[in-house]
Amino acid sequence: MPSLNLPLETTVHEIKIEPNCEQNFECKNAFVYHPGLSNAPILMKLISFLLISALASIAVPAAAMSEWDRLNNELESLYQQGEYARAIPVAKRALEAAEKTLDAENPALATSLNSLALLYNAQGQYAKAEPLLKRALAIFEKSMGTESEEVAATLNNLGMLYKNRGDYLQAEPLYKRALEIDEKVLGSEHPDLAVSLNNLAQLYQALEQYSKAEPLLKRALAISEKALGSNHNQVALSLNNLALLYAAQKKYAEAEPLLKRVFSISKKTFGPNHPNVAMSLNNLAGVYRDQGKYPFAEPLFHRALAISEKAFGPDHPNVATGLENLAQLYRDIGYSSKAVSLDKRAAEIRAAKP
Repeated sequence: MPSLNLPLETTVHEIKIEPNCEQNFECKNAFVYHPGLSNAPILMKLISFLLISALASIAVPAAAMSEWDRLNNELESLYQQGEYARAIPVAKRALEAAEKTLDAENPALATSLNSLALLYNAQGQYAKAEPLLKRALAIFEKSMGTESEEVAATLNNLGMLYKNRGDYLQAEPLYKRALEIDEKVLGSEHPDLAVSLNNLAQLYQALEQYSKAEPLLKRALAISEKALGSNHNQVALSLNNLALLYAAQKKYAEAEPLLKRVFSISKKTFGPNHPNVAMSLNNLAGVYRDQGKYPFAEPLFHRALAISEKAFGPDHPNVATGLENLAQLYRDIGYSSKAVSLDKRAAEIRAAKP
């Protein structure tokens, strides 16, 4: 069942069109996942990425970068509102400002490359995102050192891109290297370490290697709750991913309360119309559907689809996933005629994407 990522180098997320699919948050980013589907990577679309533009300590020419700072503030505001389509031209202008005023190895330039890449990734434009992330990684490795936090964040972002594209063999070493760097640089209880733990766990979850994923997710949850409090969005990420791990193993009684808590945290943190809220609704609806609780699932799928269409536009892969989720629900309850138009529209969206 296709269910719709955040992130965070996540941050965020995320199944073949079969009667199931949920979304997983991928730290500093996010995504979609569903039990038992061989091509889960295809529909695991990211939704929420935390931009890694918080590099306030980087020394850049103050006057020259005032416009860059302004654009980054605007970009962060749009991102937090889930306005990804509107954020892309702002990110492009920020990158142009950085390239005009900075040398080719300045870490602030790498920050702009990362930000634009994450937005492209959120829109499913992986071919545009990949070269930006590779360039950012090279800059950070040279300017900040090969074991810096910035390098770890960029490795997470690049790993996320490969995972979303289904390139698991390329994603795993990047995630592992990011985790090693974070543990060495940040220590064993830092919240950013939880981000890397979540990301590697999502990869193992997509590969159905649940015994490898569960301890990573539990450790990430414990770190986040201790460091950030029980109602922080990063806690929601870990809860969501752990819930979907249980759902993949049909442990619905364990998954459902975790997903309800995710929805509550996401709505409180981002407001009712944010993509993270759509993700939590899709995942909860998917668990209801898997249990045959169709009257509970249908309104949640409808609401999630409406949020995704508003946030991403009508032709985004996450919208296709929402359409597929709803179509499958209708087939499950014997209304195949309602599913036809939804499936057709979803197929058209996917056919148009590279």
